[in-house]
Amino acid sequence: MQPDFLVDFPGLGIHDLPVNRVAFELFGRWPVYWYGLLIAFALVLCLLLAMRQAPKFSLTPDDVMDTFIVIIPLMIVMARLFYVVFEWEYFSQDLRRVFSTRDGGLAFYGGVIGGVIAIIVITRVKKISLVRLLDFFAVYVPLGQAIGRWGNFFNQEAFGTNTTLPWGMYSNQTDYYLQYVTRVTGLNPDLPVHPTFFYEFAANLLIFFWLLRVRKKSTFPLQTTLWYLLLYGMVRYFVESIRTDPLVIGNTGIRISMLLSALMVVGSIVFLIVLKRRQMRLELTRALSADDSETSAEPAPEDSEDASADFVAIEDELPAKPADPDKPASP
Repeated sequence: MQPDFLVDFPGLGIHDLPVNRVAFELFGRWPVYWYGLLIAFALVLCLLLAMRQAPKFSLTPDDVMDTFIVIIPLMIVMARLFYVVFEWEYFSQDLRRVFSTRDGGLAFYGGVIGGVIAIIVITRVKKISLVRLLDFFAVYVPLGQAIGRWGNFFNQEAFGTNTTLPWGMYSNQTDYYLQYVTRVTGLNPDLPVHPTFFYEFAANLLIFFWLLRVRKKSTFPLQTTLWYLLLYGMVRYFVESIRTDPLVIGNTGIRISMLLSALMVVGSIVFLIVLKRRQMRLELTRALSADDSETSAEPAPEDSEDASADFVAIEDELPAKPADPDKPASP
């Protein structure tokens, strides 16, 4: 099979690395693409991990399975819809393109919206706390993203601007894209570009492990979810600032992912502070209530017999009082 791309990492001494979009073909007829295969693997791995951990958070494996059954289709539909809305000029020319996902076109933030809608539906149907379910599943989102980002590598898409860093990437696809497709000016197609897929892969893995710790030691509702929004918002803002294929709002030049990332960061910081202070006030109130309860429930003095015995013992140890010479002796 002829490779779709020949990828170079000149600074690392890697040249002409063959990369194919297709992982394999079923019965020699139906291609299975790396992008779809990696997304499927990410979903299955997250599902298995979530089912294993569910009992520790008052959930059942069935709760996890039902949530995934609803999340997967809604996530895909909303990710595609989000992309289509912000690239409507392209899709409006031929509506059949809306349903052609083989050429890419899934927006992450649309997928998040679909996932949140799915969780809301599940909580209403199964009578589960929305906050508890959000905090539980937030941990697995960056893990799925980290795995899925390698799909961008196999498609040679979603890369960044030119770079002189040692891990800069170059391929026939980056050359083609920068020459004929990019909206960003001043880029040199002959130079390596930022492998932004790898930046997100590494960052999301770190976020995943951090969220595992946060969820385990969580002290107030939405803490895990807000930490995810804060950390990923920071990562995505940086990555989006150097991407060459951003979704923009109309003709404003405003990158929608950068705007949403900034809102995520600011909003999560505000809510983390507010909820933390609220938790501290509650803990202080409980502590004061506990002190009042202990004071009102102080043990009564020891019974009179024990008190008298102690008094007599102390009195016996005192020196005898001298007799008064002027006082007559008792008869």
